[in-house]
Amino acid sequence: MFKKSMSLSVLFGILALFIGLGVASAHDSAQRFVVTVNNTADFRFIDSGVFNTPVGAAEPGPAFPGEAYDWTFYANPGDNLTFATMFVQSNDWFFGPGLAGIPLYDADGNPYTGDVTDYIYLWDAGTEVDQPVGEGPDQAPRQAGPDTGASDRIKRVRLVRSNEVPAVNELVQVELAYNGDGQFHVTIHNISGNSDVATPLAPGVGVVHSDPSPLFRFRRAALQNGLEELAEDGDPSKLGAWLAAQTGVNTPLAPVAWTVHQEANALFTAGTAASAGLETLAEDGSPVALVDELVEANKGAAAIPVGGTDPGPIFAPDGSYQFEITAVPGDHISLATMFVQSNDWFFSVSNLPLFNARGRAIHGHITGYATLYDAGTEVNEEPGFGPNQAPRQAGPNTGADENGVIHAVEDATFNNPYNQLQITITPVN
Repeated sequence: MFKKSMSLSVLFGILALFIGLGVASAHDSAQRFVVTVNNTADFRFIDSGVFNTPVGAAEPGPAFPGEAYDWTFYANPGDNLTFATMFVQSNDWFFGPGLAGIPLYDADGNPYTGDVTDYIYLWDAGTEVDQPVGEGPDQAPRQAGPDTGASDRIKRVRLVRSNEVPAVNELVQVELAYNGDGQFHVTIHNISGNSDVATPLAPGVGVVHSDPSPLFRFRRAALQNGLEELAEDGDPSKLGAWLAAQTGVNTPLAPVAWTVHQEANALFTAGTAASAGLETLAEDGSPVALVDELVEANKGAAAIPVGGTDPGPIFAPDGSYQFEITAVPGDHISLATMFVQSNDWFFSVSNLPLFNARGRAIHGHITGYATLYDAGTEVNEEPGFGPNQAPRQAGPNTGADENGVIHAVEDATFNNPYNQLQITITPVN
């Protein structure tokens, strides 16, 4: 996850020469507007997901003895891994790490790899009365339908302490691999066929976190987040959706280039190669060259965060830029700001009319008019982890050339502007 303490001086040092740039056209009937760009990318988890297809299988299903689930994910130093998968021959038991999760990096930032089974426990979700292992009529393989067992009288998540089951390391083996650039691979092997209690494993969830486990609290009632459905019925869908809603890349936003104009395509034209100025904005966060390229007189940049004194990026949940424009009926606004945790992505509002058909000034939220674009100038790496992305690169323009064209980002994980920013416009007297 991006830390505010990370230096972006490479990106924004030149902006000190750019404070206050912005020239507005004069007109007797000109309307003034204040435009505010807020960073709202305040996600709790950097990665999460559902694993439901055994390794080598063609479709989702349980992992029987001798089979395994795997999941590929991204993490930064300081992050931990938690997962949960049901012990199917039970009423509400699941395998998973303790509250701290599985550490993924050592104190020097080196990734951990190898067998991490020692971090895994067998948990009782405390939602359904336990029946004899592998025999209960209300256990998943034998029950008439989901959620059919009697409620547990001890409604607390706790460790399983039963003579009916062997040690965890006789039931599962968990291995961690590192693929580079922040990407890990975890494999959960079902080895219970070698024990006295053979059980399938059910589809599960994984999440990368830095705080204590988001899935449950020790000796507290199960959270209403989908853990009960996973632990009782092997259904990870509710828990996976709960995690997904809080998962994303917390990206800074870079200074905003803007212009008020009447001609279309003032900043760029999708489907064509990016200009040198747009490339600099999209790769390195500086709007200077792009604003210099514009032929319109009514243009500028918002480089200093609200409440700040120096140019720099804005962070969620409180960071914002604000700038004032003037316009007359027939004018449009276009603006662009870098998605900093990328190689060459940028948000843009393009060619938005500032007045309606009756000549009245627009006002309110205009976030829905924003689109996340790929400038097509630098080869993409995983957002938030690439070594050639602004927070981690050695200097500007260091990634491999893509030689592509400007196009909208299609990845549904990132292309919803409401998850990343909020843009408002307010007419002023």
